[in-house]
Amino acid sequence: MHIRTGFTLAFDTPGPTPMNLLLSVRPERHADLVTPEAIAFDPPVAQSRHVDAFGNVVTRIVAPGGRITMAADFTVRDSGEPDACAPDAREIPVQDLPDAVLPFLLGSRYCDTDKLSQTAWNLFGGIAPGWGRVQAIVDYAHARLRFDYQQADATRTAHDGHGQQVGVCRDFAHLAITLCRCMNIPARYATGYLGDIGVPKDPAPMDFSAWFEVYLQGPDGPTWYTFDARHNRPRIGRIVMARGRDATDCALTTSFGPAYLVRFDVHTDEAPETGVHETGVQETGVQETGVPEAPPLARAA
Repeated sequence: MHIRTGFTLAFDTPGPTPMNLLLSVRPERHADLVTPEAIAFDPPVAQSRHVDAFGNVVTRIVAPGGRITMAADFTVRDSGEPDACAPDAREIPVQDLPDAVLPFLLGSRYCDTDKLSQTAWNLFGGIAPGWGRVQAIVDYAHARLRFDYQQADATRTAHDGHGQQVGVCRDFAHLAITLCRCMNIPARYATGYLGDIGVPKDPAPMDFSAWFEVYLQGPDGPTWYTFDARHNRPRIGRIVMARGRDATDCALTTSFGPAYLVRFDVHTDEAPETGVHETGVQETGVQETGVPEAPPLARAA
């Protein structure tokens, strides 16, 4: 299947402001691009790109001051298959984990494992290790938190969310990631596009989404499996833009100075597989955090 997706963001800055953007799809999906993925800036600005330590594509610009708009509109080829399920997948002993996976066992900015470790072992210590334990954690996070766009909080940690019992998609992911790490299961944060494909249309405005991935021993070897504590069901058409320890590593825009969000539109829809669409961005959504009261230094879905 083909998925047409993209965004339009606009910020007001009082003067020249450096910005880092994680608004491109991950390199693993570049071969799936049906039409070019390019970020257009108005006014035009110089840009440079590099791949960060987590494999995310970072675009660097300096917003010149005043209004700057950034937009992309492109089509991606997708398998059309839902997230993989492997009920027999096993946990891997810590001593047998690859070195590169070990950071995803540790606490991080939003995943305060030290505060939830005892809770995790009380809740899940009696469940057999493996896929079933991870699914139990997902079920718990899904039931524990109430989704509410109006309650978004850029400072909320997993422990905060567990106590407040409310949040947005990133909070569901942070709580599940933290509980997994407390049980010595490597877990990492992911963010990107997730349209209403194969599910009833959500009347809420479109936004970027957040979910998480767990490292388990599957039937074909160790790999990262996708889980979604907010929706708690396999979904079709995820397009990853960034992965990291938590939302800190995956902030879609980071401004080094005041940058006030004034527009946030996202679209992600199944598209016909014949022909190539004309470039253009449709308005279909707003960001879950709304227009900030103060200039954010990091922003993530």
